[in-house]
Amino acid sequence: VVDLASSCYGLMLRLLAYAYAVRSGESDKSLSLDLAIGLMHALVPLAELAARLPAAPGSAVNAGVSFIALRDAAALPPGPAARRMFCERFEQIADAAQALAAQPHARARAAHAAIARLSARALAEFDLGATAPSRTAAAASANAPAAMPANAAPAAPSASAAPATPEIEVVEADDVTLMFEGKRCIHARFCVTGAPTVFLANVQGPWLHPETLAVDRLVEVAHACPSGAIRYRRKDGKADEPAPPVNLARVREAGPYAFHGELRLDGRPAGYRATLCRCGASKNKPFCDGSHHDVAFAATGEPPTTDATAMLPQRDGPLAIEPQHDGPLRVRGNLEIVSGTGRMVSRVTDVRLCRCGGSANKPFCDGTHARIGFKG
Repeated sequence: VVDLASSCYGLMLRLLAYAYAVRSGESDKSLSLDLAIGLMHALVPLAELAARLPAAPGSAVNAGVSFIALRDAAALPPGPAARRMFCERFEQIADAAQALAAQPHARARAAHAAIARLSARALAEFDLGATAPSRTAAAASANAPAAMPANAAPAAPSASAAPATPEIEVVEADDVTLMFEGKRCIHARFCVTGAPTVFLANVQGPWLHPETLAVDRLVEVAHACPSGAIRYRRKDGKADEPAPPVNLARVREAGPYAFHGELRLDGRPAGYRATLCRCGASKNKPFCDGSHHDVAFAATGEPPTTDATAMLPQRDGPLAIEPQHDGPLRVRGNLEIVSGTGRMVSRVTDVRLCRCGGSANKPFCDGTHARIGFKG
C-alpha cells in the first residue's frame, strides 16, 4: 500500500511538471492536470488505509505514506515519448492496484477503482502518435469543445453501449433485439404505458415481449426512455438509434439531470440517454435511483437563464461526462442546459454540475460538496 501510494505520488509530480511544460491549448495540458488531480484523490484512501495497517507483522505501530519524492521532478520533454511513458506507468500502477480489488477494506477498493479509472482514461486520451493535436486549433477549425481530445469519443450506437452482461436483459425477436438495463431505470413508465404488451409490469417470469409490437412503434417507446435503460438493435435493415442533433441536459423538477447526446460516461460509451443523480443521495451513483423522493430533495427544474446563451457553432458531437471524486459532474462537449419545460438555461462546452444537492447556484457547482463532506 505504501509503495503504491509513493508511485502515485511520483507520477502525480511528473504530470504536474509536464502540464507546465506543455503550451496552452495543447491536448496534453488539461489531460495531464486532470490525471494529476485524480492521483491526488487516489492518494487519500491509500493514505487512510496505510494508517490503519501495522508497519510490520505484529507491530503495534501503524504504517504511513512516506511521500518519497523523485530525485529529479523536472518536466519530461513534451511529445510522444512522454505520453508513452505516462501510459506505461499508469498500466504498471493499475496492475499493482489490482491486488487491492479483493480486499475487505472499503478504502482499498476505492483506491483500486480510482486508479483503474485514471489508467483507462490515460490510455484512451493520450495521443501516442507523433504529435499531440491542439485543442484550440480543433475548436477553431471543427468547433470541437476545447477540452475534448479528437480521439476520445468515437460514435457510440446504442447496441455497442449494451454488452451482454448479467445486469442487462437481452430478448431476441425476429426483427429486433431488445435490451433492458435495470440499474439505470428510473420508472418513468413510458414503457409500460406506451407498450404494455411488450413490458409487462409486476409479473412473475419473462416480462419482455418485443414480438408483440411493430418495431417502429417499439423504437419510439425506447427513444422516450429518459434513462437509457431501454435500448435495441434492429434486424430489419433499418438504422438503429442515431445521435441527437442537439446535446441536451434537462434539469428535472426536484429530480435528476436527463442527458441526451452521444454520451461517454467516465471514458466509456454510455448510449444516447442517461438520468444522473443531482440530489447526492443515490445509492447507484452516478445514476439516479429515485432517492430524491426518499430524501425529499427540493430543487427547481426552472433555474434562471445565465449570460451564456450565445448559440454554439456546433450543437452535437461527443459529450464526455466525468463524475469528479467527491465532487461535481464535469461535462465536456457542446451542451445546451435546459429547464424542465425546455427553456434555455445555458450553452456551454465545459461545465461542472452540482451532484451533492447542496449548491446554492444549482444546477452549477459552487463548491458546497467540500463543505458538507459529500462522498461519491
